[in-house]
Amino acid sequence: MLVAAGRGARSGLNGPKQYHRIGGRAVLAHAVAGLEASSVVDTIIPVIHPDDIELYERATAGQSLAAAVHGGATRRESVLAGLEAIAASGGADVVLIHDAARPFIPGEVVARLLQALRASDGAIPVLPVVDTIIRDGVNIDRAGLTRVQTPQAFRFDSILAAHRAWTGSEPTDDAEVARAAGLRVAEVAGDEMLKKLTAPDDFGWAERTITAAMTTRTGMGFDVHAFGEGASVWLCGVEIPHSRGLVGHSDADVGLHALTDALLGAVGEGDIGTHFPPSEPRWKGAASHLFAEHARDLIGARGGVIDHVDVTLICEEPKVGPHRAAMRARVAGMLQVDPHRVSIKATTTERLGFTGRREGIAAQAIATIRLPDKLE
Repeated sequence: MLVAAGRGARSGLNGPKQYHRIGGRAVLAHAVAGLEASSVVDTIIPVIHPDDIELYERATAGQSLAAAVHGGATRRESVLAGLEAIAASGGADVVLIHDAARPFIPGEVVARLLQALRASDGAIPVLPVVDTIIRDGVNIDRAGLTRVQTPQAFRFDSILAAHRAWTGSEPTDDAEVARAAGLRVAEVAGDEMLKKLTAPDDFGWAERTITAAMTTRTGMGFDVHAFGEGASVWLCGVEIPHSRGLVGHSDADVGLHALTDALLGAVGEGDIGTHFPPSEPRWKGAASHLFAEHARDLIGARGGVIDHVDVTLICEEPKVGPHRAAMRARVAGMLQVDPHRVSIKATTTERLGFTGRREGIAAQAIATIRLPDKLE
């Protein structure tokens, strides 16, 4: 169970922290990917805030999840809602309850939790407190103090009954609920990678952690379209009035076609014809931003980041300069990157070749991305 219904008020972000993107991917999506990578996890059930449905669907597109459960006003109410949903669907043997704000989930910790469950009703990952602790100016003895993390593992029937029976104030974690019900909760070694993202600096740490485990990839694209009948051309998502149009199965946006191939090449996903074959009628006249956004989503699904794209339009006409800023903004919007990560250029062939004879337009593009190397 991924508990993702909180508001994250302490994070300083504009919106719930579980949907903030680190390494090109929502925090929640990183947590899902970590659980997906575990061979012992059968089903992942997210518990989300009812107001976050669109954020959730966008963040987890392409990931394997059970139907989302709407959480409550407190974390405990959200956990109970998730447990009740599991019970209604047939129950489970073991449940891992994890905070979505902890994006990295080492498989070794999950293995230790499940091993400890063989002799206990629950198991939690902990780390020793190594810093000096002071309360009201007085040093506190660190002996016996630990930092508790998630995921926390429980026998399902036991933790469901414990949550149903809880009558106290808001607990700090599910282990507190379990102990109040008389359950045995074992402690296993946690991991610094399970850090909970809470304050603004935590997100910088997460970004650096991902960056250190990424490799840079580059892709190139090239496309050509001939002039034909029409009163405008589409270039990099912008419609430009012209005496002729460009001929193609879709809207013939030669710039976006080259860019899409560059992005697909960088992520190793073939070319535009593989994903949008011209033999399929549904792509006839299609807007080419759909192709570029599809390539963007494939990169995002792999946990990738688009660092920079550079498109060169090769033509004698129309003039690109007056529309360059609009093209740059349009491409940045469809790729969900800052405009400074997008370059749009234009050149001619000094009246040589088919572009020099004004028979059509060519475009070439290069895309630089980063993909996870070790994480997940």
